[in-house]
Amino acid sequence: MDDRWLIIADDLTGAADSAIAFAKRRLPSHVTWGEPGPEEPADSVAVSFDADTRQLSPAAAARRHREILQRLFDPRMRVFKKIDSTLRGHPAEEMGALLDVLSAREPRLRAVFAPAFPAGGRVTRDGRIFVHGTPLERTEFWNAARPAEQADLTTLLEAAGLHARLIPLEIVRGDPARLRASFDSTRGGARVCVCDATEGADLDRIAAAALDDAPTFFAGSAGLAHSLAAHASRVARRRIEPLVVGASDRGALLVVGSQAGPSRAALGELAGVPAIRRVSIDARKLFESDVDRDLPIADLERDMDAGVDVLIDVSPPAAGPLTIVPQVVDTLASRLVALAARASALMATGGDTAAALLAHCGVRGIRLVDELEPGTSLGLTLGALTLPVITKSGGFGDAGSLRRIVERLRFIRQTGTLA
Repeated sequence: MDDRWLIIADDLTGAADSAIAFAKRRLPSHVTWGEPGPEEPADSVAVSFDADTRQLSPAAAARRHREILQRLFDPRMRVFKKIDSTLRGHPAEEMGALLDVLSAREPRLRAVFAPAFPAGGRVTRDGRIFVHGTPLERTEFWNAARPAEQADLTTLLEAAGLHARLIPLEIVRGDPARLRASFDSTRGGARVCVCDATEGADLDRIAAAALDDAPTFFAGSAGLAHSLAAHASRVARRRIEPLVVGASDRGALLVVGSQAGPSRAALGELAGVPAIRRVSIDARKLFESDVDRDLPIADLERDMDAGVDVLIDVSPPAAGPLTIVPQVVDTLASRLVALAARASALMATGGDTAAALLAHCGVRGIRLVDELEPGTSLGLTLGALTLPVITKSGGFGDAGSLRRIVERLRFIRQTGTLA
């Protein structure tokens, strides 16, 4: 087995914030989706595929994951299933589908599941996730349609037909040989080790114990990806060369589609930043014929040409609640193609938003470069446009996150230095 990794995620920002763990250690890494294109790098240590299954049914999401793995799998690669750190989507069903494919090839496969992301405030204790100290099921991230008992990770996996064994902190932090033996005891079939972790060092211990020559399937959030990437960095033979892009006088296009609390709070911090034009669009108005009055593309193009950053915000609807569904961000993205083509750089918050914007612009992937902060990845687009791009998970960050993103993009366009 060589040093290459195949990562499969259920949305674009997740695909980016797991593979960026490798890129920030100067290991060639990229995100892709759809069919491979001629511009796709051939030297990547980590290839992260956006399966785009967050909005599918559990059965359809599992089927797509199975098809993707069968198409992309190379026996020499390690496989990492990136799951959302707050369990959005269908993590158990998708893990089960991948395990079906892998265990058929290797009957003595081990499965190690560690969803904690301590750097982002997500920890796991007694098989349950806490977000900044609050049980996941009591936060805004919990899917109310999911039974409350499935906040317990072993119950979640068992409901999808997987046999789960909890690996508590005392074993994670104990004798490494005992931890490895715990993994070995679950070899074969659909058995999964559910690992507690409350700090980055716990994830490092899990990765060290599991990264031996035994065939192992990994699942977790970006926290575990960073621990796995640290090991890959020690044995990798390929490194990223410095990337330089041309300087530009034009502004960037920033699109905030996420309705998560951290993203909404960060918007307020931009009020005092000069040379930003913010346009807030009520999600309902995107489907009205007179939306161009609220989204004056020609005026925004002139602002962008003058060096002003253009911020498009999908705001909560004025008349009652509305979930920002993919149709909403897809409609918005289709109207922003001309702006994106003129921009010096792109930024999108929320996986659906980022995926829709890039797809409409003819982008087929992202060559990853750096991690600005947990959940925020910087790269260079691949395909019809070649631009610096930042993708940000909507639920991560603080009130200053968007301001720091703007500052980084302005540095890039002034200096031409990406990394």
